[in-house]
Amino acid sequence: MGSLLALVVVVVAIIMIAKLVRIVPQGYEWTVEQFGKYTHTLTPGLHFLIPLVYSVGRKVNMMEQVLDVPSQDVITKDNAVVRVDGVVFYQVLDAAKAAYEVSNLQQAALALIMTNIRTVLGSMDLDESLSQRDAINAKLLRVVDEATHPWGVKVNRIEIKDIAPPRDLVDSMARQMKAEREKRAQILEAEGLRQSAILRAEGEKQSMILSADGKKEAAFREADARIRLAEAEAQATKLVSDAIASGDVNALNYFVANKYVEALKEMAHSPNQKMLLLPMEATGIIGSLAGIAELAKESLSQQQDKSTTRRTPPPV
Repeated sequence: MGSLLALVVVVVAIIMIAKLVRIVPQGYEWTVEQFGKYTHTLTPGLHFLIPLVYSVGRKVNMMEQVLDVPSQDVITKDNAVVRVDGVVFYQVLDAAKAAYEVSNLQQAALALIMTNIRTVLGSMDLDESLSQRDAINAKLLRVVDEATHPWGVKVNRIEIKDIAPPRDLVDSMARQMKAEREKRAQILEAEGLRQSAILRAEGEKQSMILSADGKKEAAFREADARIRLAEAEAQATKLVSDAIASGDVNALNYFVANKYVEALKEMAHSPNQKMLLLPMEATGIIGSLAGIAELAKESLSQQQDKSTTRRTPPPV
């Protein structure tokens, strides 16, 4: 009987020591209750509690946690039904509030987030809900964080993972996108053809301008050549006239022979002439050539006289 009592005392002592010493792991906080009433919170580390007076109430996880939002059907502002799911990152900042201000923290936060998803997406068109994912996340985060603040919870991030429209609506959007891309392709092709036509017209215009400038320059040069030729003819005629006036008949023979030979040259180069008949006297041409020879002799003798004059030394 005594041994049984000693065994009971030992067991009670062990239980009391276990109730006395409390070790809170890192990342957790425990609430302490005195006869069922909250008194304080135990932080990570070694603590001592008086058994039967103080007890551990709730063991609260203080690390950041991830909560998956199940998919749900949401009706947008333009009456399109989309299926939406998401994920939430939250962290408990006050263990006492998270333990005693709400019955089931995760369930309450999940219901709050799903309700606000329906509210936010219900106020937007389908196109807005598909293209403004960041705006939806920011609005949800602001509303949910404000609602969960009395629970001692900080919502760090809310992400909409997927927004899935109905299949028929997806097919309609695909056809619309295809039509829009074909429209843009046709517009770009028309712009390319227009630009090509403009460049081609500019090139033809520039070519015509350069061709006109070339013809103008050629006309100017041809007119200048004709003027020079006329001046040379006038000068030659004047020289012949002066020679005739001075009594030199050979100059006239040279002028007539030169014109005669040029006329024969033009007749010989005519494309319509295959045979050339010259019903004329050969003595006329020979006489003209003789005049040319006489002119050449006189010019040569004059040059020799000038050279002799220059070489004669002056008298001493």
